[in-house]
Amino acid sequence: MGVPETDPLAQLSLPPGFRFYPTDEELLVQYLCRKVAGHHFSLQIIGEIDLYKFNPWDLPSKALFGEKEWYFFSPRDRKYPNGSRPNRVAGSGYWKATGTDKIITTEGRKVGIKKALVFYVGKAPKGTKTNWIMHEYRLIETSRKSGSTK
Repeated sequence: MGVPETDPLAQLSLPPGFRFYPTDEELLVQYLCRKVAGHHFSLQIIGEIDLYKFNPWDLPSKALFGEKEWYFFSPRDRKYPNGSRPNRVAGSGYWKATGTDKIITTEGRKVGIKKALVFYVGKAPKGTKTNWIMHEYRLIETSRKSGSTK
């Protein structure tokens, strides 16, 4: 006999009809700020992985929750040890920034930035664009307590 598969949604004990559809402000203020400050969440709905070690099509199986959108806390790797440029090489390709950054505010103050990234298979700059899109949220430096790259 095989090992019975466990449904991760059943393990979360979510109420019927539960939806996780946070706003940009909620993601930054209620989740990312609290995570960086070291707070724990009573309901673990956002997984924590190094998403740059995976191809985007592998990420749904790593998520704790979600059907068409998945949320993760992930460290942000640097391209150079003393630089600020992020290293976005992942799996068999890389994530490339696209569009303009969106400033996220709460109560009139800037708390973070939302950046859109598209996955390209291959090596830069000759990669092939895919339909995979990621939104990266990061705190503005002044709203951080430490120099963490998470």
